[in-house]
Amino acid sequence: MQQDISAKSSRGFVASGVLLGFGLGGFFDGILLHQILQWHHLLSSLETESGLGLRGQVMADGLFHAVMYLITAVGLWLLWQARSGLDGRGADRALIAHMLIGFGLWHVVDAVLSHWILGIHRIRMDTDNPLAWDLIWLVVFGLAPLALARWLQRRGGGGGHGRAFAALAVAVLICAGLLAARPPAGASQVVAVFRPDLDHSAVFAAAAALDARVVWSDSRGDVWVFDVGPGRSGLGLYRHGAMFVASPLFSAGCLSWMRGRSA
Repeated sequence: MQQDISAKSSRGFVASGVLLGFGLGGFFDGILLHQILQWHHLLSSLETESGLGLRGQVMADGLFHAVMYLITAVGLWLLWQARSGLDGRGADRALIAHMLIGFGLWHVVDAVLSHWILGIHRIRMDTDNPLAWDLIWLVVFGLAPLALARWLQRRGGGGGHGRAFAALAVAVLICAGLLAARPPAGASQVVAVFRPDLDHSAVFAAAAALDARVVWSDSRGDVWVFDVGPGRSGLGLYRHGAMFVASPLFSAGCLSWMRGRSA
């Protein structure tokens, strides 16, 4: 008689599903958003600031896919190592649940880290409200798969991992909105990228509305640095056409290799 998967599955079986789902989540975003829809590249928000052209952006996307390939390969190797667990009752449901956890976890990590903390891209770069698209993508492809994974685990009668990831989802809902649209607290200077249709006068008007000072702009007028004053936020720039506002601390240092390769 087959044993229940909750009694027979190993840590490797759980990790394999999560890593497979995580890697497939990265492939899903990369293929759909970078290549088919072309809503953004991995480093779209830093294109002008870092000197990356299309060649450099495509290379960054390729490196991203290579990392996702390695993560998926490790997941497949772990699944092979834990293949005896596939004989258990409910193994198929458990594996799908673990993959859904990984898939949802990828989108949570991508939203919080790439979109809101580092600000290297947003889901849609060509919209007046990038935060709305970020949140829609997070709910549909991040939180919904986590909730579905929890439902499958409950139906299977085992697996406490869904509860931990459900708690993670709640934490994201509570604090992610605060991270999404504001630079780090206490920053005096902020970097902003405005919509392509705005001219310089609109940017200076945005600075005046916040009583901020323009510190620097690139030659094309795509990237601007403002001094908003100690302890103040550049959040208001979003109301005046900013697509991306963040701290200038995430600078060209970590992108110097990419810039040299794309020159």
